[in-house]
Amino acid sequence: MLHLRLIVPREKTDDVVRLIDGTVGTTHVVVMPGVAREPAGDVVSCDVAREAGDELLGGLQRLGIEECGSIAVENIDLSLSKRAVRAEKEAPGEPADAVLWEHLVEETHEESTLSVTYLAFMTLATMIAACGVVLDNAILIVGAMAVGPEFGPLTGISTSVVQRQPRLALRSLNALLAGFALAMAVTVVFSLLMDAGGLFTEARLEGDRPQTGFVYAPDALSFVVALLAGVAGTLSLTSAKSGALVGVAISVTTIPAAANAAVALSYGDMAQTAGSSKQLLLNLGAITLAGTATMLLQKWLWGRQRGRLHTRRA
Repeated sequence: MLHLRLIVPREKTDDVVRLIDGTVGTTHVVVMPGVAREPAGDVVSCDVAREAGDELLGGLQRLGIEECGSIAVENIDLSLSKRAVRAEKEAPGEPADAVLWEHLVEETHEESTLSVTYLAFMTLATMIAACGVVLDNAILIVGAMAVGPEFGPLTGISTSVVQRQPRLALRSLNALLAGFALAMAVTVVFSLLMDAGGLFTEARLEGDRPQTGFVYAPDALSFVVALLAGVAGTLSLTSAKSGALVGVAISVTTIPAAANAAVALSYGDMAQTAGSSKQLLLNLGAITLAGTATMLLQKWLWGRQRGRLHTRRA
């Protein structure tokens, strides 16, 4: 269940209450006239089943509540109410299948913001992966994959395509390109310093690496794995099952490929640099493609389900 807290101008309160009452899956409606001070107006709150949340939010936006008032949405971790149980049963579909598009846009907007923290995580992850590829240490590679924040901008690009938000696409692309560019540049310097200290050697990079050699050898399987990871990552975000993102992060070869390209470049090995760059681009493209296709399918399926519900009600 979701809890909505609305600040509504007095002249729109009746319209908002009618909208809530007419939305299947809503309950616990509370109206507090005149209690809001900034902006001035009434406070209206209600609980709504997650699968009905997107429809209700869309209706509130059409009434202009986000412009003249406020819409706040919270997840309800526990609700002991027979009315809430009945509301969830009446709502179409299953909560895990519902997509709150406005929430997804807001979340990907935050995750794709080019900030100091984002750049720090990108750079640290790439340097950790650099140690992993030189030492042929799979544990370090997995750790670097988990630290890397690149899935946020990739999801932002997919979301922008589905929701037709070019600004989000530009923001996400900027974060992605700037993040990898800075991380790889810093990792080149890091590699040179590690070599000067005797911790990295070209012989280790060029030697047999059974654990990490895949990062500069892209093939069809790499593309398939990235596609599957893109689908899984998108589903984890849209269904609010963020725990699955860790598994997604350690199944794609983005950060390790960028790290291997940077280390190889520091030693002048253009063959490995090119192979790693191809691996990186292949994974980025496959994840974006899979994410976009998954969201489009989700939107189509959910639209059909809501359409059938409205037909039955009519």
